Amino acid sequence: MGKIKTIEKKNDNVITASEIGQFCYCSMSWYLQRQGYKPRSESINMGWEKHIELGDLMDSTQKNIKKSKIFGSAGYILLIIAFLILLFEVIL
Repeated sequence: MGKIKTIEKKNDNVITASEIGQFCYCSMSWYLQRQGYKPRSESINMGWEKHIELGDLMDSTQKNIKKSKIFGSAGYILLIIAFLILLFEVIL
């Protein structure tokens, strides 16, 4: 499983954009979280699991993109070598 990243707040006077959205959705939930209470819900747990799965998928996709670039470059190099060999065979 992937790692869960946590962000430490440096200043309690700073309110993030996501906190504003949470406040608009449910001001009581926002207030309780600001006081240190952690929400408990199966939906939240499922959301965390889904985020971890998607993070792992993104990591895997990025690794595959790097591999495809390497193999693509190697293919072009081999194509150039083959063309040069053919060219020298025709000239000689």
